[in-house]
Amino acid sequence: MAGRLEGKVALVVGAGSSGPGWGNGKATAVLFAREGAHVVCADLNEEAARETAALIEGEGGTALAVRADAAQSAEMERLVALAVQRFGRIDVLDNNVGIAEVGGVVELSEAVWERVLSVNLKSCFLAMKHVIPVMEGQGGGSIVNISSIASIRHIGVPYPAYAASKAAMNQLTRVTAVQYAARRIRVNAVLPGLMKTPMVERSAGLAASYADGDVEEMWRQRDAMVPMGHMGDAWDVAHAALFLASDEARYVTGIELVVDGGITLKCD
Repeated sequence: MAGRLEGKVALVVGAGSSGPGWGNGKATAVLFAREGAHVVCADLNEEAARETAALIEGEGGTALAVRADAAQSAEMERLVALAVQRFGRIDVLDNNVGIAEVGGVVELSEAVWERVLSVNLKSCFLAMKHVIPVMEGQGGGSIVNISSIASIRHIGVPYPAYAASKAAMNQLTRVTAVQYAARRIRVNAVLPGLMKTPMVERSAGLAASYADGDVEEMWRQRDAMVPMGHMGDAWDVAHAALFLASDEARYVTGIELVVDGGITLKCD
């Protein structure tokens, strides 16, 4: 099964990690490279993007690190141009940008609501807006949008801005998949469940919602919620993205691939 992306060019938006360890984008970028892809590692945090690119190059792969604000159209246009200039094409787009702000509709400020929608949803729209013409010109490609199970059910944390942005991403994925299916551009979503990642660990709001700020207790509670008995990690998301990015999924478009250890099957 090695070489599943051999010779392909992958653009991973959000390829850095928000802290020590493996975030979803970082793991995905490295896994894509291990499967033969040339990887453009884009992130708002240039140092984090460079760290991911360095890991890929250290394993003998090819990577380009680019700082980009995914919520700014001009920066995404520049990012896509740099990718094409360096590698000539973009076969895979992986949208991994996301933030979670805790607070119900009464507690949330309008500014926070707009920021979450901009970072989580507008970034996905802009990435596809600028990448799809490249994919059309070369005869096809695969887009993987990283959503969340919070888009399809309540998971015990009051963060409607996050949930709404990811639910909208699901529908954006579906309608775009239909529009471009005949042009050999596949668009799918991965819906991670409760994951143990640096972003979750560093979120004071999430820790407060679960366990009054106690991160270790939050981990225990999240593990207990999952039928498999434990959270997933970034590599679970990365392997799901790899399948959808690869030619093994050549007849798959418009789906929501749930990666959650069974938690969405529960009624409580």
